[in-house]
Amino acid sequence: MNLSLYFKKFFNNSQSSGILLIFCVLVSLFIANSSAAEGFQQFLDKETGTDLFGLKYPVGIWINDGLMAVFFLLVGLEIKRELVEGELSSFKNASLPIFAAIGGMLVPAVIYTAFNAGTEYASGWGIPMATDIAFSLAIISMLGSKIPNSIKIFLAALAIVDDLGAILVIAVFYTDQIHWTYLILSFAVTALLFLLNFLKVTKIIFYLIPGVFLWYFLHHSGIHATIAGVLLAFSIPTNASHVEISPLEKLEHTLHFPVSFLIMPIFALTNTNITFNDGMIAGLTSTLGLGIIGGLILGKLVGINLFSFIAIKLKLSSLPQNSSWTQMLGVGFLAGIGFTMSIFIALLSFKDQIEIQDEAKFAILIASFLAAVLGYVILNLSSKRNTEASAEEEF
Repeated sequence: MNLSLYFKKFFNNSQSSGILLIFCVLVSLFIANSSAAEGFQQFLDKETGTDLFGLKYPVGIWINDGLMAVFFLLVGLEIKRELVEGELSSFKNASLPIFAAIGGMLVPAVIYTAFNAGTEYASGWGIPMATDIAFSLAIISMLGSKIPNSIKIFLAALAIVDDLGAILVIAVFYTDQIHWTYLILSFAVTALLFLLNFLKVTKIIFYLIPGVFLWYFLHHSGIHATIAGVLLAFSIPTNASHVEISPLEKLEHTLHFPVSFLIMPIFALTNTNITFNDGMIAGLTSTLGLGIIGGLILGKLVGINLFSFIAIKLKLSSLPQNSSWTQMLGVGFLAGIGFTMSIFIALLSFKDQIEIQDEAKFAILIASFLAAVLGYVILNLSSKRNTEASAEEEF
């Protein structure tokens, strides 16, 4: 096998992006706990861009608010395609991720509050509500074809609703000030994008240019700008045909490679640089640590599956096609990978309280690691059982 063919197969393999992402996490943790830590942080804090129109931000902001908006654009495109012609095209399938996400936000917040009500940590109730969509999808992608596509789509849809909920929580409870002029301009651009769709405009460039303005206005409004990617995605035209390639499918195809092998690795490399210290381990057994770990692992698992079970029993929803409750348990654990979104809320919850921030970061890291391992193991075991059961039926 020649080298070029090897790399072609590597980049076409969905598992490869997950492996690359985990490698970047390990590299980031190594840098953060080495002599290069200070220089790396200075790089992330270095302002770049232009003062014109107020577009001069630290490198870290460009990555988290800029590049990740492109990631959300891709995931939004995939969700819309599935809503129109795929796994989410029926109401019962489309409603399940919404009910699951609501449970996955409420139960973790309740668990955290039960540990921390009336303490100095009370303001962090939003920390375990979030799901890190990039890392959760990376882990499930490592299972490849072992897991039905319906489960992967369910997790993606759940994580998007979850992240939109987290963004709303940030906007309402953790944002110091909403700039209404920019927010109104954001609504206007969104209306324009959907008007273009209504008028059957198919040139992608006519959506991307307003999409840049939407990102700019949302960023200046005080609301997390990554939501611009989702709004833009849902305005891109598509069709229910499996033969004719729509503008949405063209853009989706174009974005897959740079998102999987450039944007997500950069995101992982710059957001997992956690420097360990002695106080972090002690913080795991504090009410802060217990609230975060309990919320992300137990809260997500119970909330997602309980609300899904209720929705299915009430015949409002149905299980993803060819899936099982065992796989739903695995998804419940993977949704407990809060990571960067949870860390972001922790920083907002405990402003200028560095020691508490560090304890929260470490608890989030441990909880996310455990959630990833448990989710991967359960989903992998469920796939083996399904394979064995199919083999027995054939025999």
